[in-house]
Amino acid sequence: MLVANPRATRTPYPAELNEILSIEKALESRAWLSCWDKISPEGTPLLELPGLAARLKVGSISIKDESARSVLGSFKALGAPIALIRLIQRLWPNHDLDARGLFEGRYRDLLTHFTVVSATDGNHGKGLAAAAQTLGCRCVIVLHANVSVEREKAIAAYGAEIVRITGNYDESVGEAARLASLNGWRVVSDTSYDGYEDIPRDVMQGYGTIAAEIVEQSDSQPDRPVYTHVFLQGGVGGLAAGLISYLWEFHGEHRPRFVVVEPQQADCLYQSALAGRAARATGSVDSVMAGLACGETSPLAWKFLQPSVDDFMTISDDDAGNAMRTLATGSDTDTPIVAGESGVAGLAGLVVLAQDHQVARSVGLDSASRVLLVNTEGATAPATYQELVGETAESVLKRQLAWHAKAVA
Repeated sequence: MLVANPRATRTPYPAELNEILSIEKALESRAWLSCWDKISPEGTPLLELPGLAARLKVGSISIKDESARSVLGSFKALGAPIALIRLIQRLWPNHDLDARGLFEGRYRDLLTHFTVVSATDGNHGKGLAAAAQTLGCRCVIVLHANVSVEREKAIAAYGAEIVRITGNYDESVGEAARLASLNGWRVVSDTSYDGYEDIPRDVMQGYGTIAAEIVEQSDSQPDRPVYTHVFLQGGVGGLAAGLISYLWEFHGEHRPRFVVVEPQQADCLYQSALAGRAARATGSVDSVMAGLACGETSPLAWKFLQPSVDDFMTISDDDAGNAMRTLATGSDTDTPIVAGESGVAGLAGLVVLAQDHQVARSVGLDSASRVLLVNTEGATAPATYQELVGETAESVLKRQLAWHAKAVA
């Protein structure tokens, strides 16, 4: 389903939003992340998919491949560590704790009795656990019933203590808040709620690294954006807000058309667009797109999405599986790409729209459109990836290497 957002504007980036998320803070976060050995010192690739663009009858398709960002396998490696660094600096303002020193573990003695806690669908928890392990503090992660054992083990591998509950993601958020209040811990969540915005803001600011690289790699100019359309994943809205805020500030009224995509059964942003306020999903929330299986919109993220996202849409789990296989297969002109279930949401949305010419026209998609996608994760759940794609991630990566070798020969 697709809904046009009547509240979307084309104005310069508002000053009140710039006070929350800004290019300046995003670039500072990017510089800090360069000090962490879990992050690649190189930017992730921005790949062209001319074969797929021809099939979908659009001018071009570019995809930013975050699967290569980190050993953690997803874009969430950019958010949690920044939020943790900024939280620690606020808690110990007189210690002059610099980001490099924290990432190098120079303040482990200070942090040894400090505990952070968060709920997660998988990737944020793994990012927080890895950052806490690096800095030297304790980390507790709350997992809901639908988080796989495979994802649990991946988080625990970074030293986190796991707490399991029987409910869904939103209930795990409540449990993390309860445990923090009971034990004097600090919640480091990527979703906001009443009275809790500083840390989700810092998480979103870390995601601005992706947008900064896109602007540089595409040689985009403020009044001449390279892309006409940007398709982004939904979830609680944090990734979309982090990238959109940067691109909106950079391009102002010349910004691209933003389309946000989420699972049918976890349609909190779609429902927010209908209601004109941050709202809850109407479905079961459970989705194969685990990172997007969120039932409640982040109110902080919605401050950015309501005035900027032109269209909200939902897709099925089957749409995601088809998109995973499309990227994994590649072609003579398109490199094979390992993209996880949540990583393909933007592509899945584009494919759904392209199959209906009338709907495609309603969002301005045509043969001149230049589309940007972001693959937000690799095979963060390898068994699930193999089941959905019919091939292991390692096999796809071998074909990717062979494709690149042939391309440069």
